[in-house]
Amino acid sequence: MSTFAFLVHPRADVSHDLARVWSPLGAVPSGALEWGLRHLPVPPLTLGTVSRPDEDGVAGWLVVVPVGARQMLHEDRRWVLGKVESAVDLAVSLGADVVGLGALTAPVTAGGRLLRERPGVTLTNGNAFTAQLTAQAVRRLVGQMDRPHVAVLGATGSVGSCVVALLADDLDLGELTLVARRRHRLAELAEQVRSTRPGLPVHESTEIDAVRDADLVVVLTSSTDALLRSEHLKPGAVVLDDTQPRNTDPALTVERPDVLVVDGGLADVRGLDVRADIGLPRGYAYACLCETMLMAFDGCTTPAVGDATVAHARRMQDAADRFSHLGFGLAEPLSFGQPLAAGPWSAHELVGL
Repeated sequence: MSTFAFLVHPRADVSHDLARVWSPLGAVPSGALEWGLRHLPVPPLTLGTVSRPDEDGVAGWLVVVPVGARQMLHEDRRWVLGKVESAVDLAVSLGADVVGLGALTAPVTAGGRLLRERPGVTLTNGNAFTAQLTAQAVRRLVGQMDRPHVAVLGATGSVGSCVVALLADDLDLGELTLVARRRHRLAELAEQVRSTRPGLPVHESTEIDAVRDADLVVVLTSSTDALLRSEHLKPGAVVLDDTQPRNTDPALTVERPDVLVVDGGLADVRGLDVRADIGLPRGYAYACLCETMLMAFDGCTTPAVGDATVAHARRMQDAADRFSHLGFGLAEPLSFGQPLAAGPWSAHELVGL
C-alpha cells in the first residue's frame, strides 16, 4: 500500500492552531508567533498520523508547514515556497509516496506547479475531490429549493471552474452568477456554461455585490480575511463556504439569523483512525485530505497539480466508491464547525435528500 502525507498550516488564528501542536503555544499572542515563524528557523513538524483498520502500520502523516495564513499570502514568495518545499522534504523522509497540499499551500504554489519534482513522489492539490464533494453539497442544498439563483464566488479558480463544469450539465437552476477577479477567464467560463446550458441566464461579475440576489452562494475564494458579509446576502440566503481559512464572516451567526451557512468540502471518514486535531469533529476530514488518501490507496501515480479537471474528479469519486468502507462520502453538514440545529435546514433534513 502506498503511503501519503498531507500538508497543513496555521490559519487565521495562529495561536489557536499551533496549540494543536503544543498546547502552551495557545497562550502566546498570534502576532508574536507569526514574528517567530518568520524570523526563527522553525522546521516543519509532524502533527499526527492516519491509519486504516484493514491495513497494518501507518497509512499517512499530517505535516505542519510553519507559516501562518496571512504570511502565506503576503510574505516574500521565495521564503514561503522554501517552507513548503521543506515540509514536502519531511513528508518524503517519512516515507510518503503521495503528498497533498492543504489550505493555502495549494494556491501559493500555483496548485503545486511551482514545487520541484521528486522521483517516486506524486503530488496533489486535492482540488478535484474538493470540487466533487462541493458539487454534491450544492445538489443537496438545491434539492430544498425551487429553481434557485446560484452564485459561485471564486468561479474561475481551480476548484471553482471544476465545480461549475460538474454542475452545468444537470442542475435545474433559475439563474447562475459567476464571480471572479480574472475578467477574461470569467468571460470564457460563462460562455462555456451558456453553450452547455442554452437558455440558462448566466451572469458574470468581478464584484462580490453581484451575489446579493442569489438564493445559494458557493464560496470558493482564497483569502486570509472574511469576504462575505451580512450586507452581501439577501433575506433567507444559503451559503456553502468551502474555504480554509474561512471566507464568510462569523458575525453572520448573530447579525443574520435568517441566513444559513454550511461548511463545505467535508467528508465522512469514520472508518479511518485520524490521530491529529485538524480542527474538525471526529470522523470528519477535508476533501483535499481525502483526495490525498484516495490517491495513495488507489495507487494513483499521476500528479494532480494546477487546475482541477472533471476527469480527475470523477476518478476520485470512483476511488471513493471503492473505498467506501472507510468513508469518503459527503459528511453530515456543519455550520461554523457545529452540527446544524433542528429545523427546516437541520442535518437530518439535508442528509435525507
